[in-house]
Amino acid sequence: MGKQTVAEQFVDILARAGVRRLYGVVGDSLNPVVDAIRRNSAIDWIQVRHEESAAFAAGAEAQLTGKLAGCAGSCGPGNLHLINGLYDAHRSMAPVLALASHIPSSEIGTGYFQETHPDQLFRECSHYSELISSPQQMPRVLQTAIQHAVGRRGVSVVSLPGDIAARPAPERAEEHALVTSRPTVRPGDTEIDALARMVDEADRVTLFCGSGTAGAHEEVMAFAERVKAPVGHALRGKEHIQYDNPYDVGMSGLLGYGAAYEATNECDLLILLGTDFPYNAFLPDDVRTVQVDVRPEHLGRRSKLDLAVWGDVRETLRCLTPKVRPKTDRRFLDRMLKKHAEALEGVVKAYTRKVEKHIPIHPEYVASILDEEAADDAVFTVDTGMCNVWAARYLTPNGRRRVIGSFTHGSMANALPQAIGAQFLDRRRQVISMSGDGGFTMLMGDFLTLVQYDLPVKVILFNNSSLGMVELEMLVSGLPAYGTGNHNPNFAQLARAAGAYAERVEKPKHLRSALRTALHHKGPALVDIVTDPNALSIPPKIKAEMVTGFALSASKMVLDGGVGKMVQMARSNLRNVPRP
Repeated sequence: MGKQTVAEQFVDILARAGVRRLYGVVGDSLNPVVDAIRRNSAIDWIQVRHEESAAFAAGAEAQLTGKLAGCAGSCGPGNLHLINGLYDAHRSMAPVLALASHIPSSEIGTGYFQETHPDQLFRECSHYSELISSPQQMPRVLQTAIQHAVGRRGVSVVSLPGDIAARPAPERAEEHALVTSRPTVRPGDTEIDALARMVDEADRVTLFCGSGTAGAHEEVMAFAERVKAPVGHALRGKEHIQYDNPYDVGMSGLLGYGAAYEATNECDLLILLGTDFPYNAFLPDDVRTVQVDVRPEHLGRRSKLDLAVWGDVRETLRCLTPKVRPKTDRRFLDRMLKKHAEALEGVVKAYTRKVEKHIPIHPEYVASILDEEAADDAVFTVDTGMCNVWAARYLTPNGRRRVIGSFTHGSMANALPQAIGAQFLDRRRQVISMSGDGGFTMLMGDFLTLVQYDLPVKVILFNNSSLGMVELEMLVSGLPAYGTGNHNPNFAQLARAAGAYAERVEKPKHLRSALRTALHHKGPALVDIVTDPNALSIPPKIKAEMVTGFALSASKMVLDGGVGKMVQMARSNLRNVPRP
């Protein structure tokens, strides 16, 4: 057996760390690694059409599994294309290892063809970014990169010149046991006791939950029952906390609905659980506030804290709940539940007026029917922009469904490539890309990846021929919409030409059958739905100075257009409120 090369050693270590796919685009400096993958049955090379898609796909895979995923780009322009998807993965706390192959090592620093400095370029979107300039650095640099990505939950980047990858690996190189999972973090007794005292002293407690409540649904519900607390959530917390939740008061933020804003602002103790919610204008500045987070750098960076608790939400609540005195006064909780139901009843009317006959089709109607037709364990990937609104308001979580988006980084074009990563994990699971026409066309080339690998992703295209969220921002700021219109083709015809099943829907009466047929199709499918670009309703009290991008400073809600099954959920919870 011949001596192992650095590239072969690199691939072996990735496989040992649990990486099963490396997404990317082949190219000169990357060729030794791709060839090593060709000869290694433990890991597959997934050819995409754009490296940005590779990074998004790896990030989605890592978010769904919590395990390490990988992507790669060739030297210079190739690995530069990874950067946007890596930013998203890093900000989503997804463990991703990116290989940035590099120009010949002897040419670094000479202005060589395609020269960049990837070890420097990726530092802001990674926990670890280093250059391997000698075979003797292997395997330590790669092992260190893996442990940073897994241990700190984010991106690591290894820059590897093609000539170094092709050289023999060092003899007797030390390969140590790899860290492939994270431990739980329990707060200290001092913090637990201090938090218990604050809870006992408070009359009105509200919980506001983010993605850090994943796996802690039972513990959050038990604590909410013990202290009679309404439970609100951020967008990234929706899938983990809204289902089977008799204390639900909705979502806060620009896309918010219900009574979450009131519950967080009218309590006398606000507990932020696993959330790095960025819009501090929605958070109170005159309420005692506690934050629980596994990432200590998140503590207090959005609002002033009276107590910072470093720990997993699940472990923290397991320690805390037995220590707090049960509360019997439900008045605050019941008042918030009533406000929540009333708020949803008010907005649902906007959605029910002739929606089944409206042409162009209401996007709310599309999202509502999609929610009904999708599988109970479907994975939804959601484009940034108006698709975020429809997902936030119409997708019904149940503890089995997953919703992935660029919810922190806020990139366009994320849904399609994230669906690729989700579908490669399990070809039998339904994966639905909720794409806007703006996002879809930005990385439309990777629709061909679905066809090439016969990935059964379903692209549900909300086609309003505009950048809808940008138009909203302009309108709210008192500006006329400009530069936001898209002159679109018939996307169904394009998809059929590429070899996929596709259908175009222009009338609401054809919508359900089209979605049902596409969702049950065995291969890739696209449904091009012509939706109403004027489906937004903006309350007149919104002023230009209130909105900057996604940040709202003075109003609880901008959008009005229905809330789907959440109305029924709120009504059900309201029925459980004790009557005097």
